[in-house]
Amino acid sequence: MYTLFLLTVSFLITLILMPIFIWGSRKFGFVDYPNFRKVHVKPIPYLGGVAILISMVIGIMIARPIEAEYKSIIIGGIIIVIVGVIDDKYDLRPSLKLVGQLLASSIPIYYGIVIDHITPFGVAIDFGVMTIPITLIWMIAIINAINIIDGLDGLATGVSVIALSSIGFITILQGNVFVMMICVILIGSCLGFLMYNFFPAKIFLGDNGAMLLGFVLAVVSLMGFKNITLISLFFPIIILAVPFIDMVFAALRRYRSKVSLVKADKSHIHHRLRNLGYSHMESVILIYFIAMLYAGGSIILYLSTIPGSVIIVLLLVFTTEIIVEAIDLAESDRKPVLNFVRRFVHKIFS
Repeated sequence: MYTLFLLTVSFLITLILMPIFIWGSRKFGFVDYPNFRKVHVKPIPYLGGVAILISMVIGIMIARPIEAEYKSIIIGGIIIVIVGVIDDKYDLRPSLKLVGQLLASSIPIYYGIVIDHITPFGVAIDFGVMTIPITLIWMIAIINAINIIDGLDGLATGVSVIALSSIGFITILQGNVFVMMICVILIGSCLGFLMYNFFPAKIFLGDNGAMLLGFVLAVVSLMGFKNITLISLFFPIIILAVPFIDMVFAALRRYRSKVSLVKADKSHIHHRLRNLGYSHMESVILIYFIAMLYAGGSIILYLSTIPGSVIIVLLLVFTTEIIVEAIDLAESDRKPVLNFVRRFVHKIFS
């Protein structure tokens, strides 16, 4: 019941804040203007992340957690939102933006939230001096993965809600009340924001909001799967498969084209779906379903035995290849798995 209370409170706070931030964003010039790589056709306010941050902080303060780690989420969240607002307003150089992300990511590390070891097959492997670099890479990867997928109304917010729900459910099974509570509070904040962010959006996350969601997802995934085994190492990767896949293939495209890895383009998952003829809303909902597929797979993986886990991972890899080939995310004429499936289906029904 208290969990439902926190969800409702954070939802209502965001809902109340949205009209204020929409008005304030327009009045003080915090709006996202259309350009060649964006799909909106009129200026849209982009301070959604600030409202989500305020709602999340209030929710955490109401919950009054005894774990000190909550401070790292609040402090790091404030830093990443400030960096995002400056980037939204002045379009920071990628190097400066990365410095801000590293600064925010260092706060959870200071509070001891790190990937310091894994235990494949019961054998402990300590990362030692590589603990901090590996943790930073993990956090920066998730922050930027969510930021990259933020290209359609409600997309990054909805995918984040699905990921948080999956992490929250698994932490319930673990008895990790603190991480579950953080997930629930942020889910409520995101759902309140989604009321104004779903197509047609009245306000955007902006880099400030997308990076905030990525930051919190990175932190709760570290806390939720702190005792890393070989299998549990895959949980956050599978839960966040959609933004990770998009980020990896974006990097491969740019590498092959010999352009900067941080150069924006219009070949992301949502762009590919739009090119295939899906509407704005249809593209978002389809990606939601794909994200739920991976989230469900992660939960099944958590509940499975080792042999079952291997089967689930193989099925998810197979599914990923089909998705990549179907929407031409790799920009390749070779589609071996998709062609195999088509031939197989044709033989069955012919």
